[in-house]
Amino acid sequence: MTETDGRIILIDKPSGMTSFGVVARVRRQLTEAAGKKVKVGHCGTLDPFATGLLILVSGKQTKQAGEFMKKAKVYEATIRIGQVSTTGDPEGEITTVEVGDKSQAISEARIAEILKQFIGEIEQTPPMYSAIKINGQRAYKLARAGEVVEMPKRTVMIYSLEIISYSYPELVIRTHVSSGTYIRTLAEDIGKALGTGAYCSQLRRTKIADWDVADATSEFVVE
Repeated sequence: MTETDGRIILIDKPSGMTSFGVVARVRRQLTEAAGKKVKVGHCGTLDPFATGLLILVSGKQTKQAGEFMKKAKVYEATIRIGQVSTTGDPEGEITTVEVGDKSQAISEARIAEILKQFIGEIEQTPPMYSAIKINGQRAYKLARAGEVVEMPKRTVMIYSLEIISYSYPELVIRTHVSSGTYIRTLAEDIGKALGTGAYCSQLRRTKIADWDVADATSEFVVE
């Protein structure tokens, strides 16, 4: 199979790189190897701070990118309780919320009960700092310009949501979600339900449908 025919490339994205940066680097390397320009596209981005599975497609396979984007995904996320972020992640301005002795009251059992509220079909308001287009412009660009962006709500599906570990203030969860779900928003909403505030401090995508990050490579993105 040639690069013109195309292929599916599973990347384990490191933190600090944009998804578009990964695409550009893979495109350059495949183009150099093929001796001619190779088309490369992504099948759903990851935020720069996030790590994990990124599916790229090259050549004729780029026509299938839209189908891959619709697939359900599995994430592991660290949620920091008692602090909020302007972006919902560690890249924003972090503010500590006064929780008093709530750290003693926020037991793992209580968190488990609250997480049940988020399983099933729920409504989310995507973060302003996202790649969603508002009137033809990326929401994050409008937000960075100081504009107040009204984000339209969306309905998403949380198939499962479980606690991996918990030691206040860090809660680590694993969740299986539909396409279009924002884990940053889920973290913030969990914080609101707890009455403490929260943001997503670490995020790793481990699966997209049947594709697993264990089968992904970092060779394209490690110098």
